[in-house]
Amino acid sequence: MNKEKYLYTRKTSKNADFIMWMAFPGIYSFSLSSLGYLWMFKSIDEIDDVNIERVCSDTENTKYSISEVNLIGFSFSFDLDFLTIFSMLEKYNIPLKSKDRDNHPLIFAGGPVVSANPEPYKDFFDFFIIGDGEDINLDAVRICKNNPDKETALKLLSEIEGIYVPKYNKGKVKKLTKRLTECIYTPILSEDAFFKGAFIMEMSRGCANRCGFCLASYLNLPLRSVPYDELIKTINLGLSYTNNIALLGAQISAHPRFHDVCKYIYDKIQSGEDIKMSVSSLRVDAMTEDVVKTLTAAGQKNSTLAIEAGSDRLRKVINKNLSEEQIFNAVQIARDNGLKGLKFYGMIGLPTETEDDINAIIDLAKRIKKENKGFNISFGFSSFVPKPNTPFQWFGRENTKSLENKSSYLKKELHKLGVTVHISSIKWDYWQAVLSRGDESLSDFILEVYNQGGKLGAFKSAAKKYNINTDYFALENYPFDKELAWDFIEINPGKEFLIKENQRLINQV
Repeated sequence: MNKEKYLYTRKTSKNADFIMWMAFPGIYSFSLSSLGYLWMFKSIDEIDDVNIERVCSDTENTKYSISEVNLIGFSFSFDLDFLTIFSMLEKYNIPLKSKDRDNHPLIFAGGPVVSANPEPYKDFFDFFIIGDGEDINLDAVRICKNNPDKETALKLLSEIEGIYVPKYNKGKVKKLTKRLTECIYTPILSEDAFFKGAFIMEMSRGCANRCGFCLASYLNLPLRSVPYDELIKTINLGLSYTNNIALLGAQISAHPRFHDVCKYIYDKIQSGEDIKMSVSSLRVDAMTEDVVKTLTAAGQKNSTLAIEAGSDRLRKVINKNLSEEQIFNAVQIARDNGLKGLKFYGMIGLPTETEDDINAIIDLAKRIKKENKGFNISFGFSSFVPKPNTPFQWFGRENTKSLENKSSYLKKELHKLGVTVHISSIKWDYWQAVLSRGDESLSDFILEVYNQGGKLGAFKSAAKKYNINTDYFALENYPFDKELAWDFIEINPGKEFLIKENQRLINQV
């Protein structure tokens, strides 16, 4: 940690007796590239009467002993993070279930997984932050600090909008949506970070495209953009410490001043500044000449495009309104303006998918390859996982054998074309679906999964032990009138809109 560079004025000594751990369920280098986690740490670190320490899965020595810690907050971004979270709790001799913790810190979690559906994990955390946590985290810390008695603190927390306390909240809990008036950026730079020395900054939050399967879109609606002047100020702050800038957002190209931001950086490079810039994946229609010229001038050789499906028909079903002509045009612009290659992201097992849709991916790859000799083309696929609070939350997955056959077929045919392809594990995606649409009945199941080592076999064994029909969560199609475990989360757009959107998309077929 002595190689870290803080981009804010940090008080190294505080007259504070309240101690908090900000816990990251991954290794130290990954935590240094996790924008949300670091920004939360910064926000709390700036409170005068709170001492906060970052703790990761590979942390060997801590400044504060667990007996001194009053509060622990966990980042919970991926379905399988619970395995590392449990491991970290056990490392510090903290009982995993909240009912077994008496003289231990209060423990909470925030992030997309628990904002969408915290129910499988409700027995393990004292409370959850639902939605954007920048402001509410500070309120939660203050309540815990000012109320040493756990029950008093939890009762007060349960009355705060955006906080879910399983013990006390029995009605609706509103998901928080923050207005973006400031730019969130990497507050700590380090060469030990996974993205070494990268100054990551958020341009926008949410995505207006609303693909039917996409939690990142629906959980973060409406699309919000950081004001242009704030972006420029933040870019200049980053460049005063490093030449490595990364622009982050689910749909950064939808920022109303995205092209102006690219021009600002491009002009700086043309004037002699050495700047490296990268962006999160672009929409196909954002692959314009000025954007690509900026990327290549900033040292980027490859980029990623999310096309999701191989046929126009299936892209319409998922609300990815993107034509084949646009895809080919984007490839040509990328190639003509200096990029060396593109990686296409897609998904298999989407609702209504047919054999023709799978073959359309192969055909698309074949024609792109033929028309762009010497240009590096690769594909990455995941399999459909139904996510809460999306129009496709009522659809189950295709069965594992069928999806594995599709996966093998795609790999074989694309390899014949000389196209590199990576497909996520169908079996692991199945268990993600179980957790994603799970409820409180999974509590002992996930604890048993952890106790048995957390491998694929552990999931099967735990399901058998507790007689859980995991296919019900992963594979079954649900009726619209079914009560869902996460219905208590008040989120916009609401359930009625999601039903109408589901029907609109499917009825196009």
